[in-house]
Amino acid sequence: MNEINGVLNHLGQAINRIVVGQNTLVQQLLVALLAGGHVILEGVPGTGKTLLVKVLAQLVQADFKRIQLTPDILPADIIGTNIFDLNTRNFSLKKGPVFTQILLADEINRTPPKTQSALLEAMEEGQVTLDGESLPLPDLFWTIATQNPLEFEGTYPLPEAQLDRFLFKLVVDYPDAAAEKQMLLNRQGGFQSRRLDLARLKPVATVEDILLARQKASTVNVDEKIIDYLLALVQRSRQHPDLALGGSPRSAVAWLQTSKAYAWLNGKDFVTPDDVKAVAPPLLRHRFILRPESQLDGLQVDAVIASLLNQVPVPR
Repeated sequence: MNEINGVLNHLGQAINRIVVGQNTLVQQLLVALLAGGHVILEGVPGTGKTLLVKVLAQLVQADFKRIQLTPDILPADIIGTNIFDLNTRNFSLKKGPVFTQILLADEINRTPPKTQSALLEAMEEGQVTLDGESLPLPDLFWTIATQNPLEFEGTYPLPEAQLDRFLFKLVVDYPDAAAEKQMLLNRQGGFQSRRLDLARLKPVATVEDILLARQKASTVNVDEKIIDYLLALVQRSRQHPDLALGGSPRSAVAWLQTSKAYAWLNGKDFVTPDDVKAVAPPLLRHRFILRPESQLDGLQVDAVIASLLNQVPVPR
């Protein structure tokens, strides 16, 4: 456990050297990777969302594909299609970019629901169906979708059912002044985000390391009192006066899963209430739906999550 845990921590440190000022974000992304859950990255343009994913993929030597989603993208552009070969007189499969280990779906809210749903089976089942045939995806199939919170014209907000398929929603904030200065110094020193090959990034982990780490994280012990605590939080969310929709049973399972991953990443073999609390905001902020009157009052979902955590007694 210690050796593979050290590999994952070295991975986080290596990412932080390139994507400066986003330490918490990087840790949350690694928790999602360990838990095997897909991620939404939300942030304004220019905050390093694409760079973060590209650097991670390169450091773990994973196959990486990026899709720039637009209103005219079709499902076949994502999953692929069968093409008739005039020479062989047979159909041959041309696989789409979904057949990869790490998939970056840029601006997912800019593509129509039909195309968005093409990702659903892949995300949920680890396979795609093409012309009636089920085709498996790689063991490490991980989708990271990005979206811009400020642009609404020409966008298609993800429906609740699809949002629930994403494990985490991570908010990419602006870096602080010291981190932003370091970014400028890195650029002055020759670093170019578009030319990662020039950065000579040395891999610090492998895909096999990630899959092994997932197995190790899944064995973390969870006391029954912690399970009761987590369950009480989920059930209280369904009765919260500011929420029209609280946590689903799927979110409860995901909460347990990510609490174990967070604990393991921090070198523990058991889950504490602090681990449960730490993963709550990224896990719940896209699943909770505020009541209209609460939205009009300017209430934020993260504030509701904080109040929820304060309402339920912590087990000793």
